[in-house]
Amino acid sequence: MVDSDADRKAQLQQEYLAQTARIPWRDLQTYFAHGSVVEVDGALDLIDVAVQLGLDNTEQFKQWIASGEVQAVSDSNAQNWLDGDISVWAVVAAPWVLVQNRDGEMPGSGQ
Repeated sequence: MVDSDADRKAQLQQEYLAQTARIPWRDLQTYFAHGSVVEVDGALDLIDVAVQLGLDNTEQFKQWIASGEVQAVSDSNAQNWLDGDISVWAVVAAPWVLVQNRDGEMPGSGQ
């Protein structure tokens, strides 16, 4: 069973890495309005967060939420990103869109 868990994690990592891209925040407004956009702190690896979501790791998510490292995008952040014409890193981990406002290399690319 361990091998299948490792295989599933690797599969999810590849899938989410392939789907991750920088996107203008303005293009995510509809998803934000529906409450389906989740902000991931820049200290976390966006791909790892998506993988843990795909694996339904609720204990890890409880810890990230309690620490504020994973949370709904605040109205003020959304407005600032819109006003500043900011692009964010984003990946869809249905039913959520995970976003991270950070510069640099693509999340999960071995920085």
